[in-house]
Amino acid sequence: MKITFLGTGAADWLLEKPEGFTDNRRFSSAMIDDCLLIDPGPHVLSALSEYGKDIKDIKYVINTHKHSDHYNEDTLKALEDAGALFVEFEAGDEKVLGKYTVRAYYGNHSTAAATVHFIIDDGEKKLFYGLDSAWLMYEEVKGIKEHKPDFAVLDATIGDVDGDYRIFEHNNLYMVEEMQKTLAPYVKKFCISHMALTLHTDHKTLCERMAPKGILVAYDGLEVEI
Repeated sequence: MKITFLGTGAADWLLEKPEGFTDNRRFSSAMIDDCLLIDPGPHVLSALSEYGKDIKDIKYVINTHKHSDHYNEDTLKALEDAGALFVEFEAGDEKVLGKYTVRAYYGNHSTAAATVHFIIDDGEKKLFYGLDSAWLMYEEVKGIKEHKPDFAVLDATIGDVDGDYRIFEHNNLYMVEEMQKTLAPYVKKFCISHMALTLHTDHKTLCERMAPKGILVAYDGLEVEI
């Protein structure tokens, strides 16, 4: 299983990349094996073009929630016109999409009541994808303990900002570290994504901050073989 990060930013990033800006992030979206897309946001088409991906290879589209940085009607229409099937999920759903079994769990994201996170299983490897959210919900932790993902993508919107009210629907880095320590017996590798422009330092500094914990910091265009 391969995951490609088409975007790794939170909703405060810009639709257009500022000229000369080297640490840019698109809105968070990811693709599994070039054929299963998670979150058809407004940046997806430009990311596919930049990273040399063929839109016609995308067979399935799933969505964590309908916030505008994760879901865009024009993007979805373009994907469907190219042959992709949009499959909607509610928490508790388990659906088979080609070789993938996709399980959905409630996400702890207060401003989007229908937010779901996914465990995606291709028969050999398993991915947990948990954007947006704060602390993981009890049922999804049970799912992680049962299915033992090889790779987990956790929300890291806030960074190291103290006293930020968004901890009730997003993670800061301390929260990520606590969850990693608790879930380490069940997850082989951890990664963070969905970093806010206004709540983080540069990518290099963030990588240095997380490296001692063994947590990978995703960036736009990163591809990981799970």
